Amino acid sequence: MAPPGSSSAESPANGWPRVGRLFRLQWETAQNAWVLLYPEGMVKLNASAGEILRRCDGTRSLADIVAELEQAFPTAPVANEVPAFLRLAAEKGWIEWHPGPEP
Repeated sequence: MAPPGSSSAESPANGWPRVGRLFRLQWETAQNAWVLLYPEGMVKLNASAGEILRRCDGTRSLADIVAELEQAFPTAPVANEVPAFLRLAAEKGWIEWHPGPEP
């Protein structure tokens, strides 16, 4: 079952992910990391997760995110790892998938 507000927990090849409505992504200086804040607490993200989620703003497609990360990190296995991470993030409700870009 998909989290509320998402079209699917799967990562559609032509989908536009954005951070879920119950979460706020921000850089936390004290943690020296990107974090997801939500009403019950906080998730401290590793560097890779932060790089991926900060691009999940509803204006970039999965393909756009992968292309940006391949440019930024040419030796990383981005094409496989980004969709896998976003599937996990959708299952946790961290992101929501949309059929098209948001304004």
